Amino acid sequence: MTAFDDEAPAATMVDAVFPLAGRSLPRDYRLALADALEAAAPWLREVPAAGFHPVNLVHGGGDPALMSHRARLVLRVPRDSAEALQDLAGRELDVAGHAVRLGTPHLRELLPHNTLYAHFVAADLIADAAAVDDEAAFVAAVDAELDALGAACRRVCGRRQRIRGGEAVLVGYSVMLHGLAPPDALRVLEAGLGRHRRLGAGLFVPHRSAAAVGAM
Repeated sequence: MTAFDDEAPAATMVDAVFPLAGRSLPRDYRLALADALEAAAPWLREVPAAGFHPVNLVHGGGDPALMSHRARLVLRVPRDSAEALQDLAGRELDVAGHAVRLGTPHLRELLPHNTLYAHFVAADLIADAAAVDDEAAFVAAVDAELDALGAACRRVCGRRQRIRGGEAVLVGYSVMLHGLAPPDALRVLEAGLGRHRRLGAGLFVPHRSAAAVGAM
């Protein structure tokens, strides 16, 4: 993983990192967590670019899933919205009947790296709704979005997944991007790929190795 810290301009987005106290979450928690956050901070509904990164849960097939002792809630928001997140410090969220408490957040800058990874990119970015289960169509749609961002890179499509998305189940894949130039990496970090940012879909983070994408 190569970082480009020295000459990178400040990103328009920033990550707010909250310590997270709680025992468990539903294994498929994204929709419930999005609803709980918007109940605590209704203004988030008006910030379509805002989203959260995956919460660390103990691996296994059980439901609910135990939370890792090092679990954090990381919200990516526009820089000018970050200060308002301080009001969430100390708030308890009800995530589908599971209580989690937010600590005091600190801000983490987005820095461009040559390898970026997204845990879930929703496949409904495909124009043809009938083709959401077609991996080749998904890859083509990802390439089109990268072209629109002007982000030249090599990409790897990883594990196929399904998550609750409100009235429908969303199909998606993990995605690795490798060989990004600094300005291209920053644009991907700021914009993400696909839809459903409120569910944490399409958000990228730095990653060490493109070889790991299929296992995640």
